[in-house]
Amino acid sequence: MSTHHIVTQKPISEVAAFMKNLIPANIPEVYALNPVLNNIASEGGIRTGVIAFRDFLYLFFDRLMLDGHLYATPPNKPSSMTDYPFLDGISSLLSDIGYHGVLAESGDSLLVTELSSQTVSKITKSNMIKCLRFLSICGFVFSKVDLDSKNIKILEALPLEVSYPTNPSVIIGLKALSFANMELRTTRRFGNDHNILLCDYRPMKAEPTETYEILKDYLHPLPEKVQKFALRLHRRYTDMGITCSIRKLGDINFAYADIRKSKKALSPTDIYGLSVWQISISMKNGYCIFVRPKKSSKYPEVIEKFPLALQEKITTGYGCDRKRGEPCQGGCQGISIPLDNTIFEIAKDIELWIDNEIPILQC
Repeated sequence: MSTHHIVTQKPISEVAAFMKNLIPANIPEVYALNPVLNNIASEGGIRTGVIAFRDFLYLFFDRLMLDGHLYATPPNKPSSMTDYPFLDGISSLLSDIGYHGVLAESGDSLLVTELSSQTVSKITKSNMIKCLRFLSICGFVFSKVDLDSKNIKILEALPLEVSYPTNPSVIIGLKALSFANMELRTTRRFGNDHNILLCDYRPMKAEPTETYEILKDYLHPLPEKVQKFALRLHRRYTDMGITCSIRKLGDINFAYADIRKSKKALSPTDIYGLSVWQISISMKNGYCIFVRPKKSSKYPEVIEKFPLALQEKITTGYGCDRKRGEPCQGGCQGISIPLDNTIFEIAKDIELWIDNEIPILQC
């Protein structure tokens, strides 16, 4: 039996809807910015620009849901459900324009004199044409580029003036977000993580954003009661001293682990590997909780009081699919529980279950 990773590509409309939900819905009106951004624009101008860029992204993803199939072609061998070279191209192109572009004194355009060799090499000619045309129908204007041409050579068009006439503040937002993504973020990049398409403004802030607030941002599409449950669970264990680390690798995982006895600095990937449980957001599983029990045999009297369906999940356990002779489906991540209204049927059981797996509570 084949044990390779089986990927079922999702339609671009579903990918767009998923990514749109990851955009922060409640960006604060006032927050202190890292002083290095003062060279770009005023704090008020940058904050206005970020909101304007977020509004552009809403339009971008709405248009992608409608017409994305005309532009985004899946690869022959997709590496993930969301693997679309078109999205990678758009993300890289916008990031390059924002990072390398020189902001006009008026703040309403960017003069681009160079693009990174990595961006130019990774975007095929056909995808470059599609990227530019799609950004154009979403409101961007590229001087000196004939979008009707079948042979657009972006390097030959440099220097290139880029603007967004319907809302010029978008340009300042793009510049600030691109700079922050390249120079100010503290998390490691894994390929093209689409930070610019998710309007991740947090690296721009003078002070780090608490994981609680970041989780709250990501949970906003869920019913209010479900949001409150997940946030309460987060607070319950972080207040005990459990570390929450965010790992973004296509999926977004808030991983919870007790690392107080660790004698070395741990990366988000290290903490993910040590985690007892996670709150996960992915194209495949949606919003869910993963639990990785390792001590089930030590508290059978607790488990036998759980609902039968949960008992069966725990008994089945989790582990590497390949070691079971099955195709990889991410079984090593843990036992999955959907984060929706059904969770209230076992909410107290989940807390008791995790409590029995937490080393702190066993001391």
